[in-house]
Amino acid sequence: MLGKTAGGLYWMFRFLERSENTARLLEAGFRMALTRSKDTESEWKSVVATSGAQAGYSKKYDSFTDLQVIDYLLRDEDNPSSVISVTGAARDNARLVRTALTTEVWEAVNDNWMTLRDHLSEPVTPIDLPATLALIRKQSALVRGALYGTMLRNDIYDFARIGTFIERADNTARIIDVKYYTLLPSASSVGSSLDNVQWEMILRSVSAHRCFRWLDEQEMTATAIAEFLLFDKRLPRSLAFCVKQTTENLAYLADEYDMRHRSHDMADRMRRRLKSGTINEVFDTGLHEYISGFIRDNNTLAAQIEEDYRFIG
Repeated sequence: MLGKTAGGLYWMFRFLERSENTARLLEAGFRMALTRSKDTESEWKSVVATSGAQAGYSKKYDSFTDLQVIDYLLRDEDNPSSVISVTGAARDNARLVRTALTTEVWEAVNDNWMTLRDHLSEPVTPIDLPATLALIRKQSALVRGALYGTMLRNDIYDFARIGTFIERADNTARIIDVKYYTLLPSASSVGSSLDNVQWEMILRSVSAHRCFRWLDEQEMTATAIAEFLLFDKRLPRSLAFCVKQTTENLAYLADEYDMRHRSHDMADRMRRRLKSGTINEVFDTGLHEYISGFIRDNNTLAAQIEEDYRFIG
């Protein structure tokens, strides 16, 4: 496969995943803001910072209000990571690789863009935010379903899935970080009822609340939830699951092309660290520090994949 085509598939699904996960990050911040009656600006600031959009946001706004943050992350075309920007970028990449996609996948991506373009043509109020975020997640699921149901399991599928899980791992890590490092009011709140409520909201934001209840109904604690989100390979949005999937799809490419690259070894090392890690080690090191290291390693892996498969040039 040409590197340009591989890159188009990879980025198409990174952008689609980013759209959904921006919605999930907004939901995490929105739910947590509801638990605090004072200084809600710090919650919204943390959402912008965790999304990686603070520099661009600060050029446009001097404060962090709910309306401004919601608009910037959902509708602002000056923000390259806003939902409207990334769904447009996903559609552009889909057009680039149109001949590599089934009709169902192309139509789902195109419908995703048109539906969200129309829905986000007007500002979204906090009252309307939950319904808007649910629509974004639904549209993403429709594209994912078309991919699962109609695409051959070949290198096209592998590049699409690698893009999905590289992006999902990054965003799950950021959603965890927005809770523990930025939103927790003080160290004295660790283990308190407020702390546990916020962790429960994180579970809901990654669609993992019911799954956690099925597996560990009696242990609704920060330690148990963090362990679930980091290390449980059964959870589709855990760090361990995402890295496992990335590693496996890279391995399929190695078999397909009969060649291994540096990215394969990097992914294998990340997977081994997650398999051997424990939540006690994470908290001893510091959850924020652990998450920051993971995000850095994940970004390095993503850059290496682009280089190995010649997405550019």
